[in-house]
Amino acid sequence: MELECSRDDLMYEQYRMDSKNTSDMNLISIYFEDVQGLSDELAKQLWMVLQRSMVTVRRDPTMLVSVVRIIEREEKIDRRMVDRKKQTGFIPPGRPKRWKDKMFKVLEGTVSTRIEGTQSVTREADKMWLVRLLEITRKYVLDDLIVVKNLMVQCFPPHYNTFNRFFGLYHNAVSTRIKELASEDLEANEIVSMLTWVLNTYKSEEMMGHPELRSECDINQLEPLLPQDVVDDLLSKYVQTFTSNITGWLRKALETDKKDWQKETEPEADQDGYYQTTLPAIVFQMFEQNLQVAAQIDGDFKEQVLKLCLKQMNTFLIRYREEAVAYKEDHLRDRQLPQCYVQYMIAIINNCQTFKESINSLKRKYSQSSEPTDSDAAIGKTLNEVAKEGCQFLLDEVFLDLEHHLNELLTRKWLTGSHAVDTICVTVEDYFNDFNKIKKPFNQEMTSEALRRVVVEYIKAVMQKRITFKNADERREGAERMIKEADQFKFLFRKLAAGEDTDRLCGAIAATAEVFKLTDPTLLFLEVTTLVSKYPDIREEHIQALLAVRGDASREMRQMIIGTLSENKVSYAGVTQPIFKDITVPTITMTTMTTMTSMATAKLLK
Repeated sequence: MELECSRDDLMYEQYRMDSKNTSDMNLISIYFEDVQGLSDELAKQLWMVLQRSMVTVRRDPTMLVSVVRIIEREEKIDRRMVDRKKQTGFIPPGRPKRWKDKMFKVLEGTVSTRIEGTQSVTREADKMWLVRLLEITRKYVLDDLIVVKNLMVQCFPPHYNTFNRFFGLYHNAVSTRIKELASEDLEANEIVSMLTWVLNTYKSEEMMGHPELRSECDINQLEPLLPQDVVDDLLSKYVQTFTSNITGWLRKALETDKKDWQKETEPEADQDGYYQTTLPAIVFQMFEQNLQVAAQIDGDFKEQVLKLCLKQMNTFLIRYREEAVAYKEDHLRDRQLPQCYVQYMIAIINNCQTFKESINSLKRKYSQSSEPTDSDAAIGKTLNEVAKEGCQFLLDEVFLDLEHHLNELLTRKWLTGSHAVDTICVTVEDYFNDFNKIKKPFNQEMTSEALRRVVVEYIKAVMQKRITFKNADERREGAERMIKEADQFKFLFRKLAAGEDTDRLCGAIAATAEVFKLTDPTLLFLEVTTLVSKYPDIREEHIQALLAVRGDASREMRQMIIGTLSENKVSYAGVTQPIFKDITVPTITMTTMTTMTSMATAKLLK
């Protein structure tokens, strides 16, 4: 350094004496030609020490101090030479050296190399490569910055603002590396790992916000590691991948569940004894896992993923409904198969309630909003439809078994001593031993519907005019039998807890029986009026059918009763569960009329 100063002073003196004498200036340059090489060699040694500054400051901080002092001295000489040039126009060769700027460039390169060297494995070698890379980066950055704060700062002059300078260098190096990684073709789980690290870990106490660093810097002043548009692109890519994946997962889960429906063993029951399959648990485990992942990124994204889950759920439930209908239709082709059809249809119904409860649980856990989502109404509607259709399918199963016995009602065989109603009650009760495994509220609705259908089928048997009573004894016997059977139904459905409408529905059979039981035909109008007041949905054709079955009402009386009732129609708009409204009375077809006319003609000819 002294040689360099001597050379520079000689050159300056020569320049002052004769600035145009280049030959003497060249002689000085030749004489001191090795000085530049010495300067370059010194610089090389300085940069080497700075490149290893993190190691050097731990082992021999005095060496780093010496390097900084040399650079500072060169900076002073640079400033002096620049000032002299302004006055005289002369500056020695190689000045200004700008070693301080070079030092910061070297340190920046050192930090960048440190960050770039954190990737130890590739995706092909380790599926968790990115998680490992990010964790190594976190550890290196934190450890290095603590070293900078506790050791490195003491080796540099205060005006260097050393900690903040290194803090910025590490931030920029990490940002550059993260941008490179973000541009790669990341998988969905890798996107989540990166964004969780970028948006949460980076500024947390685990890294840049560590308590040891907090007093030295303001993390809120840091620029984002990734621009918002890059974050948005990554989130969009994740959503697309997630949507595709979850569609496949749900399809596979339903296919697995459908296979279970064919089993010869009953489905599992929950702790309360209700049949169920594993489908709801599998579906919501998928949703839960993805929502937990989304929650790691931020609250808004978690809400977005929840809405996406609910949207996918709605699409899935439509498919679930279609498969339940197909399951029923396959069964009807051969009612012996599947062996546990009833039990698995119950499980399908119960799953609907489990789905509802699980959806509400997810929303409570992962949504800050109490407002319903776009999918809520559609999901609720589809679940209710699946459950109600499932209940309907099971009742159809019951009534297929009851069909023969229902056809016996109000026939000659019934009048002379049929056990049809006994069999109906036993069959219904037997089915409801399984139906007890249906969850609320569907079990209650199903019991009420079973009662309504039994009563409707019974009244329908009356309206089909399968029998016409020949005399008062038959009317009394038939009426008493109807009242007794109404009591049987009432006893059964009270036992099954069919609800408050049990008496009113079963009472329709007894009220109809009273029309038949009446011995004085002149009081028929009063009895029919009483029936109509209790069940205002009864129509004219129903009354005509009742009077036809009774067998002793004259044409004039029928006309009088129908005419009077027509003039005083009662509205049934307020009736909660109409009985007669859905019962049609068979009309005489042309074929039947022709047959009857032929028979009458033949009788007259005789």
